[in-house]
Amino acid sequence: MRWRALAFLSPWLLGVAIFLIYPLVATIWFSFTYYDQFNPPVWVGLRNWVYVFTEYPPFWQALGNTLWFVVIMVALRVVFGLGLGLLVTKVKRGASILRTVFYLPYLAPPVVATIGFVFLLNPATGPVDQILGSLGLPEPNWFGDPSLAKPSLTLLAIWGVGDLMLIFMAALLDVPTSLYEAAELDGAGAWQRFRFITLPTIRPVILFAVITGVIATAQYYTQALIAGAMASGILPGSGSSFEPGYPDGSTLTVPQLVYSLGFQHFNTGAACVMALVLFAVSMGLTGFLLRPKAGLVDAGRTS
Repeated sequence: MRWRALAFLSPWLLGVAIFLIYPLVATIWFSFTYYDQFNPPVWVGLRNWVYVFTEYPPFWQALGNTLWFVVIMVALRVVFGLGLGLLVTKVKRGASILRTVFYLPYLAPPVVATIGFVFLLNPATGPVDQILGSLGLPEPNWFGDPSLAKPSLTLLAIWGVGDLMLIFMAALLDVPTSLYEAAELDGAGAWQRFRFITLPTIRPVILFAVITGVIATAQYYTQALIAGAMASGILPGSGSSFEPGYPDGSTLTVPQLVYSLGFQHFNTGAACVMALVLFAVSMGLTGFLLRPKAGLVDAGRTS
């Protein structure tokens, strides 16, 4: 029976060994070596770790930007996704049209969506700034101002929140209507029904949305790179030299730095150190959200 079970599990075990365990072990090994991807790796001990933490300032800026995206972007996506889910469940007429309209942006490829947003928010020719200017309002340099670049990328993420809308919509439709009816008979208002019935019931779904959002945002790469390249006027490609993070490193994230160091500057050891730090941060945040005393977890166990 044991060998039969292992035989059925073997495809999964093989996949985990090849695509998870081996890359993780190799990354740990390379983090202690000097490896330029052309010559055999040379053991250097903690030199890469010292270099990343004490001699390479862009790492701390990239880590700070990544944590900003994880905290702010994930929180706003969850809030707006829940708000849209509530909206489409309450609307009586035209709900299917609203669901389609809100979900379609999520289907747009990340590169296309980012390019479209950069054009819309272009300070010279973008329609958004032209409308603001015609109303006598300030015309921000959305992706060219270091203080606005991250909020602009957050707007892009909120625009594509259709996936969370569907998840929350399904969770909201699963809340027993008898609970709302009983609360209404007891004189509970809309806010009290939402606070004491809706939120406790869908807390496991909120936890799922937050954790998957943290993991995905910790790997934030494409949108920040494309937005920075478009705003700087230098498109990455053959014959061009582009360092990610424009403007002034405000959109630089750890995944961008890992790629830049590992595949543009061929410093694989330092890139592996950053990858391991990002892995540890993601695991730490996930463990914090799943800790036994967390209200989301307790609600998920008792619901």
